[in-house]
Amino acid sequence: MRIVPNKILSGFAMLTTSIAFAGPTGPPPPGVPPPPGLPVDGGIVLLLIAALSYGLYKVYQFKKNKKTPA
Repeated sequence: MRIVPNKILSGFAMLTTSIAFAGPTGPPPPGVPPPPGLPVDGGIVLLLIAALSYGLYKVYQFKKNKKTPA
């Protein structure tokens, strides 16, 4: 009976992969770090003031452009 080289190679591949996966596992990965203790609402007042002033500027600009004759 003749042994086919493909059978030998496939058997060798199965043996090496089973040995590689049968090894001991490492320690578990560290947990998720806690989030930083930064305030969420820092600077919200400045943002609202900037938005209000930009909105007033755009309204003024719109009214100014509307009054000029074309």
